[in-house]
Amino acid sequence: MSTDHVELTGRISAGPDDLLRTEVLEPQLRFELAALLPQYVRLEKVLLVEYARMGLLTGAQVEGIDAALDAATPEAVGRVAGAAMSDLAFGLERFVTARLPGVPPAWHVDRSRNDLQASAQLLHGRARLLDTADLLLELGRAASRLAARTAHLVMPGYTHSQAAQLVSPAFYFSALTEQLLHTLSRLEAVYRTANTCPMGAGAMAGQELVWDRERMARLLGCDSAQRHALRAVSQRDWALEACAEFSMLGVALSRFVTDLMTWGGTGYGFIDLPDDWSGISSAMPQKKNFPVLERIRGRTAHLHAAYHGIATAQRATSYSNSVEVSKEASAQVPAAFDHLASIARLLTGVLDRLSFAEERLAAACAAEYFGGFTLANQLTLRADVPWRTAQVVAGRYVVAAVDAGRAPTDPDPELLEAALADHGYRTPHSAAILREAMDVTTALAAKRTAGSTGPGPVRDLLAAQDAELDRLAADWAARRAGVADADTALAAELAEARQDTRVRS
Repeated sequence: MSTDHVELTGRISAGPDDLLRTEVLEPQLRFELAALLPQYVRLEKVLLVEYARMGLLTGAQVEGIDAALDAATPEAVGRVAGAAMSDLAFGLERFVTARLPGVPPAWHVDRSRNDLQASAQLLHGRARLLDTADLLLELGRAASRLAARTAHLVMPGYTHSQAAQLVSPAFYFSALTEQLLHTLSRLEAVYRTANTCPMGAGAMAGQELVWDRERMARLLGCDSAQRHALRAVSQRDWALEACAEFSMLGVALSRFVTDLMTWGGTGYGFIDLPDDWSGISSAMPQKKNFPVLERIRGRTAHLHAAYHGIATAQRATSYSNSVEVSKEASAQVPAAFDHLASIARLLTGVLDRLSFAEERLAAACAAEYFGGFTLANQLTLRADVPWRTAQVVAGRYVVAAVDAGRAPTDPDPELLEAALADHGYRTPHSAAILREAMDVTTALAAKRTAGSTGPGPVRDLLAAQDAELDRLAADWAARRAGVADADTALAAELAEARQDTRVRS
């Protein structure tokens, strides 16, 4: 990058020190050239339209600046930015002026980098949110597809790492879809924040010309301008909110992946992945590992780190524009989007390739006394045993059956009758109650409430989730289309401004 000094202000007479360039300015510039330059160009074009509307630029001047902006590639702007304090806004300004026969006096009058930078970051964040929503929608669909493929299976459910109740994989993975739908609905609020425009806020107190801030916001595809000039440049709400949602989603995803890691481990063997999605041990040839799950879970930690970074770097700073808030506090935000994108792609790949070992699932379901809850319910409903006493009787039966070496699939009515008698109760239905309570094949059907693991409720939930995924996909596609429509409208406004031949005062 060129470092020939160009005068930008009368306040200081020297460009940045080499150490400042190396440690601070040039790394920031490289990122902004790669990520933010298109947004800076878009913003400059909106400013052109406004300058033309206010009669401060002629059509020919608009045409010349617009053409120069179209030639602003990262490489070309980077070559001149070194002489403009390694700053993207200054670099783009120098790039454009070098291509004009004469610089219009009014170009960049009444302007600040503060709202320009805040707007560029916001527009970039808005684009990343659109991409993130698409990835989370696909992950939700992958979870739904896996649920549909495994609706016929029964598997152990665990609480406190102990066998608890029987569920289906479809029920389990519909919970993942539900979590993703929750996050997507909350990201809609984040998008609303990222779709209000800071342009026109100036340095902090607003601007002096009659800028049409609402028109500028519409031409950028935003719903509206941010109402308060100070807040527009002081706060990076969209980034804080996005990282907060990513952090919370990361917590949930880490828990789902922990279950997958457990199910794939020794002693369970419930799931498998294809060889090309698996790993090996260099020393233990008997092992087939699933390191992709460790990668996914490990990357969820980066999401919390990003939120922690932006929150702690902003707290206790002065409520105004500052480099600390605008750049240092937001330094991990792009990485947060990158990490979540990687997590979503990898987990989608895992879910689409995951298979269940049906025989191992069946054996695990038959090996534990999952019917204890149902047994207690039936003792109350069919033998009039008070509920708490029924819990005690069911527990005593399980202890006696285990001591007697009886498997759950081989119930002993005499043991149940003895446990009932100890508490002053009896029933002629003990054999039938035990048989039904311990029957693995009917365990899911016993759950009938909405949202439960029962086959009917799960089918209803999956249908509702698929419909919600379709609705959300349409909503996010409409948001993306709105941005594209704004670009079309901006191009039309520029074309009209270039043709304007009015005489300017």
